[in-house]
Amino acid sequence: MTAKRFIEVRDLHGWYGESHVLHGVDFHVDEGEVVTLLGRNGAGRTSTLRAIMGLIGRRSGSIKIKGQETLALPTHRIARLGIGYCPEERGIFSSLSAEENLLLPPVQAPGGMGIEQIYAMFPNLRERAASQGTRLSGGEQQMLAVARILRTGARLLLLDEISEGLAPVIVQKLAEMVLALRKQGYTVLMVEQNFRFAAPLADRFLVMEHGRVIQQFTQAELPQRIGQLHEYLGV
Repeated sequence: MTAKRFIEVRDLHGWYGESHVLHGVDFHVDEGEVVTLLGRNGAGRTSTLRAIMGLIGRRSGSIKIKGQETLALPTHRIARLGIGYCPEERGIFSSLSAEENLLLPPVQAPGGMGIEQIYAMFPNLRERAASQGTRLSGGEQQMLAVARILRTGARLLLLDEISEGLAPVIVQKLAEMVLALRKQGYTVLMVEQNFRFAAPLADRFLVMEHGRVIQQFTQAELPQRIGQLHEYLGV
């Protein structure tokens, strides 16, 4: 059976003011796929996620979500197509408890996870439900940031550096979360600097450089591409 495209990006250019940061990005992600954007800092990976959500100054090209062109849509309309964005800065509200943070975003599409489902996936959040948001550990804040978008009904998750700066035991829990979400049919597009984290999770890898995708390969091709990857990523 032919896989269905969840998102298709073609000749995407993006600007912050006068700064031209994306230079003709081309890729797609099929429903149920986990795809990782790799590249050095400044390659355009985060800007690509932000462009998908309409969060950069100006865009041109094409971004189709399930066949619908979204380039002219405002961010809130894009979210309602079933897109959840977890930015690197997390955006936890310090004045709210963990559970209040979790309940804050509106449901955007049917099929979101209930609170009990989320607590089953993230037991730490159940234990810390009444704790002030910024009193959570870095790992717990990251779990909360991801959990919030699971409530909204999003089926395509844009995850930006979710493993950054976290203890190995938390990184392992996040890896288990990504695998569990894939089993449940979620589609994931991740930006990751931590290749060890991303390597066993992704179906495909896209390498970005200077604001465009310059290479792509599958999980099966990974062993033959390690040397090339080290050159691209400088690792």
